[in-house]
Amino acid sequence: MNKANQPGRVAPLRQRQRVSIAAYLALLPMAATVLLAYLGTMLWTARVSVSSSRTFPNSDFVGAAQYIRLFNNERWLLSLQNIAIYGLLFIVACLAIGFLLAVFIDQKVMAEGALRTIFLYPYAMSFVATGLIWQWILNPELGIQEVLHKLGFAEARFDWIVDQDMAIYTIVIATVWQASGLVMALMLSGLRGIDEEIWKAARIEGIPRWRVYLSIVLPMLGASLSTAFVLLFVMVVKVFDAVVAMTQGGPGTASEVPAKFIMDYLFGRANIGLASAASIVLLSTVLAIVAPLYFVRSRRAAKGGAA
Repeated sequence: MNKANQPGRVAPLRQRQRVSIAAYLALLPMAATVLLAYLGTMLWTARVSVSSSRTFPNSDFVGAAQYIRLFNNERWLLSLQNIAIYGLLFIVACLAIGFLLAVFIDQKVMAEGALRTIFLYPYAMSFVATGLIWQWILNPELGIQEVLHKLGFAEARFDWIVDQDMAIYTIVIATVWQASGLVMALMLSGLRGIDEEIWKAARIEGIPRWRVYLSIVLPMLGASLSTAFVLLFVMVVKVFDAVVAMTQGGPGTASEVPAKFIMDYLFGRANIGLASAASIVLLSTVLAIVAPLYFVRSRRAAKGGAA
């Protein structure tokens, strides 16, 4: 008798099929959410961005008129300049600080669990809470500057949050403090996966520890670094809560960012056509960064599987 037709094998096969069907049914709500709530709204936003919609959406077609108006808007151009400065400093600082914290904890220090919790805890806070905390810390009349004055440093100044030229850097300080712990966790998981034999060989060869990290360890952390970069880049594009909580985009429009520009034009100025065009520009930026990274990682995974 064919083994596949034996009664004892038919029952497990049917059971696996039922489990598979149940799994697909369980995924249906998430699939519907992705298709309707995400993909559907993106397509709707793209359609509105090529219309003359203002308070209410219109069904007409004006081509790239909204995009031309957008890139002729000085406030939008300023927000792009700010997000470029913020993004560069934020990503570099988070990666550097997160990596150094991970290296520190990887040395099997005492109270490692407590330190991991302390470094990661800020990431559990909302950006609104972070913004309010740092608004108080950087307030010239209440925070660091006032403390320095009371300590006798009467000429000390740390009023960046009310300085038009420095306000965007206060956003960097607050958000780096919050997000560095996430990078630390990702880097630490990568460091813990590195073979101890590498360190033993480096010690035998007399290679300085910093050179091992720079030439051997960092290239081996490529997956962790790319994951951290994508997450940080998405945070940069989405930054809104911390800006509103700390500076309201000010002084004036000194710390204006694209997300705040979109929200202001969507709700405050009732111009959903222009806001939709700005949203599509941000979405295109994210796709332009994330898609190539995803493609490279998929190719590497495919090559690894083939090998």
